[in-house]
Amino acid sequence: MKVVGLVSGGKDSCFNLMKCVEHGHEIVCLANLYPPPGKDELDSYMYQTVGHDAIQAYGEAMGMPLYRREITGTPLAKDSEYEKTEADEVEDLYELLVEVQAKHPDVKGVSAGAIFSNYQKVRVENVCERLGLTPLCFLWEREQSALMAEMIAAGVNAILIKVAAMGLDPQKHLGLTLPQILPHLNAMNDKYGLNVCGEGGEFESFVLDCPLFKKRIVIDDQQIVIHSDDAFAKVGYLRLNKFHLEEKPAA
Repeated sequence: MKVVGLVSGGKDSCFNLMKCVEHGHEIVCLANLYPPPGKDELDSYMYQTVGHDAIQAYGEAMGMPLYRREITGTPLAKDSEYEKTEADEVEDLYELLVEVQAKHPDVKGVSAGAIFSNYQKVRVENVCERLGLTPLCFLWEREQSALMAEMIAAGVNAILIKVAAMGLDPQKHLGLTLPQILPHLNAMNDKYGLNVCGEGGEFESFVLDCPLFKKRIVIDDQQIVIHSDDAFAKVGYLRLNKFHLEEKPAA
């Protein structure tokens, strides 16, 4: 099946693409939703927006078309089920996939990296059903510690780009790679019940390289932004100011 990959920049959307290929599907293009100008972080129930400036490198890194659309809606319909709602942020995904279908009418599947968020999965499924597409969520309900270890072993090279939980400090943990942070995540899981894959919103990641990339992303300049200076759980993220792509050594 020919597939469009929904990419946020994070490890989950990237690893699900790898799983699609593993299951015999062909990724033909990528799709991403980004915040309005001047905003890095949105109060979105659906989309990771931090790191959006560097997402533009994903198309070249993977050697395929990347389609992007600005998020204009907000989370209006918050019930467990979703019905088409004008000006909801879900409709931005619908319009983005309409554009993809117009350019790639042979696309039949949509790769999405949902693990435990019923809210997100239900809405992706709703959009796919309306467009006659098949959602592919290979990470769904995987045990998170094992899944994180599998991502690392499979060569997903990602850094923490946002933290928002007890036990995670923007000054200490932003920019760390998955292998560097995993022991601490496991410890915080034991202490506070933190989700090791960040599925409770504890952190977000940005992938710099993986086996699907033809070129790797190198960050040249980054800046820590403190979004909330809460005494118990500071919220901070990395603004990726400058980056470039590097050729990868031949395998």
